[in-house]
This record gives sequence, C-alpha cells and structure tokens, in this order.
Amino acid sequence: MATKAQKVYDGSSIEVLEGLEPVRRRPGMYTDTQNPNHLAAEVIDNSVDEALGGYATRIEVTLHKDNSLEVEDNGRGMPVDLHPTEKIPAIELIFGRLHAGGKFSADNYAFSGGLHGVGVSVVNALSQETEAIVTRDGAVWQIVFEDGEISSPLKKISDAPKNRHGTSVRFKPNPKYFDSSDFNVRALIHLLKAKAVLCEGLTVTFKNEITDEFFTWNHEGNLGGYLTGLLEGEEILPPNTFNGLVKEDEGEVEWAVAWVSKKGFERIQESYVNLIPTPEGGTHVNGLRAGLLAAVREFCDLHSLLPKNLKLMPDDVWAHCSFTLSVKIRDPQFAGQTKEKLSNRQCASFVERIVKDRLSLFLNANAALGKQIAALIIERAKDREAQAKVVERKKAVRGPQLPGKLVDCTSNDPAQCELFIVEGDSAGGSARQARESSFQAILPLRGKILNTWEVSAHTALASEEIRAISVAIGCEIDSDNLEGLRYNKICILADADSDGLHIGTLLCALFVKHFTKLVEEGHVYVACPPLYRLDAGKEKEYALDDDELALKQKQFLKKGIKPESIKIQRFKGLGEMNPEQLRETTLAPKSRKLLQLTLAEDNKDVTFSLMSLLMSKKRASDRRAWLEKNGDKAELLD
Repeated sequence: MATKAQKVYDGSSIEVLEGLEPVRRRPGMYTDTQNPNHLAAEVIDNSVDEALGGYATRIEVTLHKDNSLEVEDNGRGMPVDLHPTEKIPAIELIFGRLHAGGKFSADNYAFSGGLHGVGVSVVNALSQETEAIVTRDGAVWQIVFEDGEISSPLKKISDAPKNRHGTSVRFKPNPKYFDSSDFNVRALIHLLKAKAVLCEGLTVTFKNEITDEFFTWNHEGNLGGYLTGLLEGEEILPPNTFNGLVKEDEGEVEWAVAWVSKKGFERIQESYVNLIPTPEGGTHVNGLRAGLLAAVREFCDLHSLLPKNLKLMPDDVWAHCSFTLSVKIRDPQFAGQTKEKLSNRQCASFVERIVKDRLSLFLNANAALGKQIAALIIERAKDREAQAKVVERKKAVRGPQLPGKLVDCTSNDPAQCELFIVEGDSAGGSARQARESSFQAILPLRGKILNTWEVSAHTALASEEIRAISVAIGCEIDSDNLEGLRYNKICILADADSDGLHIGTLLCALFVKHFTKLVEEGHVYVACPPLYRLDAGKEKEYALDDDELALKQKQFLKKGIKPESIKIQRFKGLGEMNPEQLRETTLAPKSRKLLQLTLAEDNKDVTFSLMSLLMSKKRASDRRAWLEKNGDKAELLD
C-alpha cells in the first residue's frame, strides 16, 4: 500500500523562539488583544509599584495625538548599568527579554503587581515604537525600540538636575495585533482614578491630547468615600459603608462594603491586588464573601433573627452587596498573564478572618443598623426559599425522570446548585466523594459524545449521553426557555490531556450550538484541573501546566527549598487524584479555577464561524488547508 511522503522529524525540526518572538506569535497568551489597554496597564503598574514601595509620588499619563501613550513617574528610574552576568544594560533586558525583572525577589519590592516578568517586554514586542527615558544618578538616558528590536541603543542624552529621578515610557501599539488599536479611554480613566484612591500619597494625572482633556486625582480618604461616590444617589446600608484597613505581616487588606436595597440595582464590585484590578475576582473576593456570610450568620443567631428552618446562603448576603476590596500581598499569583483573577489559596482565609472579625464587631456595636442589614438579607433568603419550592413542585409534577447515573445534590435552590459533567466513571467516582453534596451534582459520561454541530435536535437526543445531559440540567435542546434550569453553574470537567481536550471541545460545541441561551446567560463553565502536584516537606502546591510548574519550582527555591527535596507528581487523569486532591484543586469554590464560556451578541457570528471550521464535516477541506498552513505552530501534548 502506498503511503504519503513524510517530512523528516528529528532534532532540526525543533524550533526555538528567541527574544520576544513568542509574544508576537501568540499575543493572546500574553495580553488582551481587544485593545491596547492591558499594555497601558503593564507600564502604569511599573510606576505604581514604585509608588507602593515609597519611591514615587507622581505618575503622569499622556495620550498623544498619534495614539501613542506616555507614562512618566518620579521613582528611582530603571537601572541602566550593565547586568553582572548578561553584560548588557539592565534596561535592555527589561524591555527585550521575557521573564526579566526586579520583582521576583522581595528585596526590591515588598508588594508589587509584577510576578511573571513579562510586563513591559510584552508592551515592547507588540508596539511599533517604544521609547524609554530614564533620569537617575545625575544623568538622563534614552533607549528606543522598533517592533521590539533596538533601533537606538542606550545612550546618555544630557545631565540631570540634582535629585531629579524617574522613568518615562512612551509606546505606540502595533495595530496588527489588536482588534482595535485605539485605547478605551473611559476604562483607562477609571483605572487611573482607582490607582490614586488605592495608593495613599500618590498623585495621578491624565492628559488626552486628542480631546484636550486633563484630569488629576490623589488620595482623598479611605475606600468608604470612594465607594460612597460610586453609589451616589442610592440608599445604602450602612449609610457611610462598612470599611476598614488592616495591616499585618502577611499583607494588607482594605475594604468598603454597602448593601443597596433597590431591586434590579447593578452592583458595584471592584477588587484589586497590589493595585492590579481583578475583574474576575479570585481568592481574595472569596474570602470577603465568606467573611461577610460568617459574621451575618453569627449576628442573626445571637439576636435570634432567623425564622425556623431558614439558613442563610452566600448569595443571600451577596445579592445586594456592593464593595471595593484592595489587598496587598507578597508573591501574588494570577490566573493567566492578564492578571484578571487571583489564585493564591492562602489569601482567602486571610481576608475571611479579618473581615469576619471586624464585621462582627461592627454589627454588634451598631445593633439597630445591624438588624436593618440582616432584615434585607433575610428577605432575600425568604424569596429564594419560596422560589425553590415553586421549582421543586414543577419538577415533581412535570419533570421527567432524572438519569440514573446522575448523583444529584440535596439543595432545591437552582441558584446555589452546580452540575459537573465528568469524563468517565473512574473520575466520576472520585468527584462524587470530593463534592459538596449540598449543592454539587455529578454526571459521569462514557467516553466521547456525539459531534452535534451539524445534527438536528432529534438526532442529538438519540444519543443516550446527550439525552442524559438535557434531562439533568432541566432544559430542552434548541430552546431559549431556561425556566426549568436546575443548576446555576454547569461545569465541564475532563482530563487535562488530548482526549480530555477533545471531550471538552465536543461538549462546548453541544452547548454553543444546541443550548445557546445557557452560554449567553453565563451558566456554562470549563473546570481547570491541574497537571502537577509539588511536595516539599510541609509545602504543597499544584500547577495547571508546564509554565506554572516552572513558576512554582522557582518559588520553592526562593523559600530555600533544595531542588532534590521537591517531589513532582504528574496526574495522567482525574481518576488518579484522590477525592481530597480533586476537591481542593477543582471542586471547592474557594480554590478551584473555572473558565466561563461566553457568547456576546457582537461576536456570535465569528464564534459560530470558527466552531464550524473546527467541527463541521462539510468544511473538512477548509480545515485541512488551515492545518497545513498552521500545523507547524502546534504544541505537542504528552
């Protein structure tokens, strides 16, 4: 039988990407490619870190008419001397090499937003031109890059006045890497205002030369005043917010919380870590939520406020809650390079303890006000219970028989419930033992489901596995009616290998094509189980992938742990994890990582076109052409 000619696969086939080329190849791995705002944030955060360390008091940001952005501070100035081992100027390393920076060691910054060491180097890689001017030690220095490469080497351009110091970075984003090369000015202004509010003694200015606008902000008090300003015109409890600031050796926590009684009010929930905004929350927000719940429960029990058989749930406290939370910790770990979600597990208990203790004191010292807050939360709990009874009656009267392999939860409140669709009976057994039975349900699947992208609802439901999914979640296929939805979160949980990715892709295709409304409403998630576990004595960590493994190993070494003392376990599948490990890494809300599937109206056509290319049998030739063109960029999975 004739075989196709095969390309030679040997050592010469291995491609090593030098310098900043990895960023240019896959910019989406390092930044948000919708617009250049994240690039701006990386440069601004460098200046803010100087302010956090007590070295800078002023940051000036200018949006020039050519759409370049300039950030200037009066900090120490980036180092321009020769690096002792690389023998090139340190600033050249900072801008020209990934994972080079001064924030890996606590000697330079007690608190900083930098950890990955890819900040301004990513900015440089994705910009047409980048210029840095450094003033320090009586001299002014300049270095210029074009498309990430040095166009004008570091040189001294003048002497500097005595005691003058700081750094100015100006960059112009390259349009080919972004959906829009224009900065989102409104979001940029909000970010800069928050930086000034969160950092005492820092003055931040923003000049927009395109519109000839100018803004200046500085610290005007605690976060309570900031949140009150955001909630201006609303009736809030407490009237001046519940706020505080606690500094300990472990870190610092500052918060402001208020409850708005008006139904339908869009809550304001802002969180920051070392002044980095975390729009997806993370462990620090989980800690705040748990602390509020524990304190309110304790207050209600102490004053006998709860009706019989009514138990407060986290969302009862959260439903009307607006907050601003700012945490400062050492070695922050984020989920992804864009730093939108904090993943330090210990931060949850740290914040929970502080907030719970302070809110308990506050409520008991202001009992009348505390009872008003409790009444609002209890009313929400009553509404939830009443709705749950209606849903339960509908299920009992009209609902089809649930799949026999579904391990359901005990709660009758869909808003609290989660369903994990798990690959295989082995993983399903571990997940069953690991879950929190009160609100987490498990539905194991047998292998890969049918590719449903091009099939009708009738054909899809002929599959036992897909019919079980439809019945379990309580929604009919190809329907926009979510009244029967039995779980607020539907989580796809598969092995972190190629087969698991295949199963996860098939399930994503099922939900996007036949349960579109579920995805649009934000009910579908993909769980992220780790590939590795690291142990060294009492120290224990998990890593999602090879990059995070390397990072965790570096952190162990920084703590003085010898390399030979670090034991690394690679999980071949979920079934290899014991229930405790699976609970801690993948199921427990405080420590897990979930990716939410989203489908906005403005990108639905693009998403469906991409899914069609990936999944449609009719587009096999297009898919083959795409693979032939891009196959060399694929990464091998073990």
